[in-house]
Amino acid sequence: MNILLLGSGGREHALAWKLAQSALLAGGGKLLASPGNPGIAEHAELVALDVADHAAVIALCDARRIGLVVIGPEAPLVDGLADSLRSAGIAVFGPNQAAAQLEGSKGFTKDLCARAGIPTAAYERVTTAEAGLLAVRRFGAPVVIKADGLAAGKGVTVAMQLAEAEAAIAEIFAGRFGSAGAEAVVEEFLEGEEASFFALTDGSTIVPFGSAQDHKRVGEGDTGPNTGGMGAYSPAPVLTPELEGEAMTRIIAPTVKAMADAGMPYSGVLYAGLMLTAAGPKLIEYNARFGDPECQVLMMRLTGDLGELLLACAEDRLGTVEPPRFADEAALTVVMAAAGYPGEPAKGGVIDGLTEAESGGAKVFHAGTARAADGSLIASGGRVLNVTALGQNVTEAQARAHSAVGRVRFPTGFCRGDIGWREVAREAGG
Repeated sequence: MNILLLGSGGREHALAWKLAQSALLAGGGKLLASPGNPGIAEHAELVALDVADHAAVIALCDARRIGLVVIGPEAPLVDGLADSLRSAGIAVFGPNQAAAQLEGSKGFTKDLCARAGIPTAAYERVTTAEAGLLAVRRFGAPVVIKADGLAAGKGVTVAMQLAEAEAAIAEIFAGRFGSAGAEAVVEEFLEGEEASFFALTDGSTIVPFGSAQDHKRVGEGDTGPNTGGMGAYSPAPVLTPELEGEAMTRIIAPTVKAMADAGMPYSGVLYAGLMLTAAGPKLIEYNARFGDPECQVLMMRLTGDLGELLLACAEDRLGTVEPPRFADEAALTVVMAAAGYPGEPAKGGVIDGLTEAESGGAKVFHAGTARAADGSLIASGGRVLNVTALGQNVTEAQARAHSAVGRVRFPTGFCRGDIGWREVAREAGG
C-alpha cells in the first residue's frame, strides 16, 4: 500500500518515522509526504501539493494509488479535506469538517460539553470586545481568554489580573488572530495540573492512545508567553489509570456519542487537554489531531504498527485490530526554537551536529527546517527541532535528551532546560 502524509512539522516527522516502519508498506509500498521537511525526506518521497486544492490532492492519490491519507495538521481538517477524500473513496485518517469543529471552534466544543454534561470550566461566548470586557468583569481574575478559532496555539491567555484579561480581549477583537478572533470564549480559571490524554476512535469504537504533559510557556519555570509547546514527556504519571478511566467515561466517550448523535461522527485521534482538579478531570479543550510536540513522545514509545491502527480507524474497523501498545519507558522531547520565538523568529540559522546528537539513541525530529542552496540545514520556523529520548523514568529521559541537545550546533537557537520538571521533582521525592 502507498500512504500519503500531509504536513511539514515535528509531529509529521514523528508520524513519518513511525509509518515508515509499518507492515502496510511491505511488498513495495511507498510513503509519500507533502510538503514535508528535510527530516521527513529521510523516510518519505516528498511531493509538491497544495492541500487547499482538494481536487489536486485527489488527483495525486489516484495517480499514485494512495491507499491511506494521514492528515497531520488541523487546518486541512477544518477546511474539509477529509470530506473531499472520503467522497472520492479514499481512506483518510482524520475527522470530517463538521467533526473537526471540536478544534476549529472553542465555542462549539463548550456548547457540546454543556449539552452532554461533560465536565469543563464555566464559560461565556462573546462576539464583541464590549461583551468580552463585561464577561471578564463578571468572572473576575484569574480568568482565561481564548480566541474561538485556530490560532496556532497562541490564542489563549491565562490572565492573573483583570488588566491582562482586558488587554487579551482587546487584542483578539483588534484582529491579531484574524478570522480566528471573530469570536472569543471567556472561561473560569481552573485550579490543578494539566495533562494531555489521547484516544483513537472510528466513531464508535474508542481506544486509549496514551498520555503526555506539554510545556506551553516559553520560559523556564513555565514563565513568559504561551507557545505551540516547548517540550513534552510521556506518559504523564499524574494522570493515573483511575483518572484515565474517569476521563474516558465522563469526557471522551460522551463526546464521541454526542458527535454521532448530532450526525457528525468523529473519526481520528481525539486529543483532550485536561485539568486535573480536586473535583476530577475537566476538559480544557480538544484538538482534532495529534499534539505537537506530544506526538513525538508518543511515537517514541509506540511499539505496535501505527499504519495498521490509522487504517483501521479510516475503515471503521478499529475494534478488529490489536489496541495500541507502548513501551514502559518514559519519553521526553525538548524543543529547540529560533531566537525571537514565539514572536518573530530568526530564520536562516545554520544547524549541524544532528548525527552526533542521535548517536546515543536519541531521535531528532525536524519541525521548522529547510535546506539552503549550498545543502546546509537551516532554521525556517519558530520551533525548529524536537530532541527526543527514552529513559527508565522522566529524569533519565530528560538527562538523555539534554545530552543530545548539547551535541546540536544551532547558535541562533534556544531551549528550555526544565522540561518535565514537575515529574522530575516527584521522582526525586520532592
